[in-house]
Amino acid sequence: MGLQPLRNTSFVSRQNRDITYRIFLLTRFPASATSCNVTMTNTLHKRLKNLGEVEQIVMDYVWSHGPVAAEDCREALASTRPMKESTIRTVLRRLEQKGYVMHEIRGRTFIYRAAEGRQNVAVRAVKNIIDRFCGGSAEQLVIGMVDSAVLDRKQLERLARKIAERKHEDKNKGKEDKP
Repeated sequence: MGLQPLRNTSFVSRQNRDITYRIFLLTRFPASATSCNVTMTNTLHKRLKNLGEVEQIVMDYVWSHGPVAAEDCREALASTRPMKESTIRTVLRRLEQKGYVMHEIRGRTFIYRAAEGRQNVAVRAVKNIIDRFCGGSAEQLVIGMVDSAVLDRKQLERLARKIAERKHEDKNKGKEDKP
């Protein structure tokens, strides 16, 4: 796999371009897979459908509170988003059809839990954006974020440090695993 040249960088400072390129190299050629890369690889076969506003509110609650009955979810969200009992059940059923939640039955009650963690879903969503709008290039996404002032130099530097730390941890972990 060859390196793609940096494109659309006319508005990016030399320093930001260098940081972006380092991030690209670290993420594209890690010594060993990071948990994020492993997560993306393991979940690429599933493509979740987008969430509506109410579905997002319910998912946020499920992610933050763990397994939940429909009635408990409805009561907890009543102050911010009042819903009828039938509405919350419909939302949870749709979330299950879309692959976001799973249920088990305890007695006569459906208990819903997230099918995947929030971070895994977020990684897949970003991967989908990269594939659809950036030709599969994470580099192009990061450059676009710099160009649009979504990320600044300090954020890129922190990200580069975190990637380097993760790479170092993964390298050391491999040494510890050997007898």
